[in-house]
Amino acid sequence: MRILYLHQYFNTPAMSGGTRSYEMARRLVAAGHEVHMITSKTNPSPLEKTWIETNEDGIHVHWLPVPYSNKMSYSERIWAFIKFMWEALWKTHKIKCDVVFATSTPLTIAIPAIYASWSKKVPMVFEVRNLWPELPIAMGALKNPLIISLAKQLERLAYRHATSIVALSPGMKDGVLREGIEAERVTVIPNSSDVELFNIVPDNPKWIHQRLGIPDSCHLVVYTGTLGRVNGVDYLVDVAYEMKKISSAVHFLVIGDGVERERIERKAKETGVLGDNFSLWGKLPKRDIPKVLKVATLATSVVIPVKELENNSANKFFDALAAGCPIAINHGGWMADIIRENQAGIIMPYGDRQRAARVILDFVSDSEKIAFAKKATFQLALLEFDRNKLAQTLEHVLVQSIETFVK
Repeated sequence: MRILYLHQYFNTPAMSGGTRSYEMARRLVAAGHEVHMITSKTNPSPLEKTWIETNEDGIHVHWLPVPYSNKMSYSERIWAFIKFMWEALWKTHKIKCDVVFATSTPLTIAIPAIYASWSKKVPMVFEVRNLWPELPIAMGALKNPLIISLAKQLERLAYRHATSIVALSPGMKDGVLREGIEAERVTVIPNSSDVELFNIVPDNPKWIHQRLGIPDSCHLVVYTGTLGRVNGVDYLVDVAYEMKKISSAVHFLVIGDGVERERIERKAKETGVLGDNFSLWGKLPKRDIPKVLKVATLATSVVIPVKELENNSANKFFDALAAGCPIAINHGGWMADIIRENQAGIIMPYGDRQRAARVILDFVSDSEKIAFAKKATFQLALLEFDRNKLAQTLEHVLVQSIETFVK
């Protein structure tokens, strides 16, 4: 197949952030397909004004310089979405393909994808990473009734034009079905575990302890990812504050960047945990995350208390599984069910930081629970969420879409 893959925020392992599209695309290339990735360069140099082309492990990547960061205002982000949407629409003219595969967010990616599908008379497969506009409405990011109406219309247009739809969680699939889409058109392919990438043995298992200047016996609870409003990582500052009162055996390490970084740092200073049992590092390339998770006792994935976020499919969760690292989350939903059913970690109560600290301490103090959870997480990565297997599922969806479209 010749696959036209549209993802505005594509990352390679040398970059920080999720690499789902890179990992899926390179596996499609390895299977013999030609992949053209249409994406943006979010931190361009002043000299970069137009499309740039690179080859990333066989993927033909077309980068459009469009500045973007989590620290931008909502209006600035919307402008970035619109600029990329318009330029990507014209870029698709120049690339031959047999199928268009577009992954949101943002939802505006659907417009160049629909146009490419229509103009080239090929099927479109649409991947739902978050339920838009349901989630931004719940977050309060979308308030204008006109914009909400337009967003809902675009969502329905994307679903109805797609030959097939990929949803990243069962809850997202349910959201698509609520729009009247037939169940047979929707396939759940969650974020996946890169077992090969995380299958490492650290040269020095205590390198973080040495860098932080903490005892070798101290348990590391880590967060690796975006420090955005939706993540609510200040929750971990509160838990660290409560932990400080009851034990010195746990150290919290947050690695990442985003609009909330300064507030988190300020709060950690004000509560007296920064430099004590809480540390804050800058973001790391994806290829360095295994070195962190392999030496952690617990990996965390946290969000603010918005019900719609329970449908998410967090990269952090699946990276922890791949590393064989027990996972702690502070919300309900399908990932919480996986943790409970497999005893793969713990669920921290959102509204009770004192109890959350106690739940963590009870877990890290039980070597048998830790050992069992390590085995459980790795088994989940290997048997249910291995990227190689899920990439084959995606390949099947793309092939089947072409066959259905031709009929």
